[in-house]
Amino acid sequence: MDPKTGRLGKAFFKRDAVCCARELIGAEFRWDGCSGIVVETEAYAEIGDEACHTFFRPSARRFVEEHPAGTAYVYLNYGMYWLTNVLVKNPLNGHRGFVLLRALQPVHGCDVMRERRGRDRLTDLCSGPGKLSMALGITGDHHGINLVDDETESRGFFRSIPSKNGPQRGVLADRRIGISRSQELAWRFLADDNAHVSVRFGRVK
Repeated sequence: MDPKTGRLGKAFFKRDAVCCARELIGAEFRWDGCSGIVVETEAYAEIGDEACHTFFRPSARRFVEEHPAGTAYVYLNYGMYWLTNVLVKNPLNGHRGFVLLRALQPVHGCDVMRERRGRDRLTDLCSGPGKLSMALGITGDHHGINLVDDETESRGFFRSIPSKNGPQRGVLADRRIGISRSQELAWRFLADDNAHVSVRFGRVK
């Protein structure tokens, strides 16, 4: 992390997907004037995870090989919604995968998000992976961009001030949702008792 800006750098994403997914909860995700606190994520592993794109998409496997940790992996889900992920690669154990951004607690640029989403309530803006990308204006055009080396600080992850914006309680782990394979893995992480998550389960602390 950059001590001056609080930006999460490449080193943060050179770790296992589960670790990164859990520790992204409470960070601020900034995107071109809009931002929100990460309150829900999901981890996906390159090997042995049937729900990960690398299990059935050669293009995803090539993406992992060709891009560094901290790169945005954006794809169209069911031909309708863009979903935003970040690539993780642990050089120590060879573990590679993705972290899906599932929900944000909006902080800055809320009027712009409302216009894009056509919704007024804050809890309707980013409470799901498709909603999140729509609210921020993320599309397939942003697939493959670097999220850790933007010198303008307009895009990327930053440590927030918990007492001001971040989740006040703990982080819960639960089954991943919206998938048909490897559902049993408790790799969905969410801020405890936060109104902005997509679905509130919270079974394992």
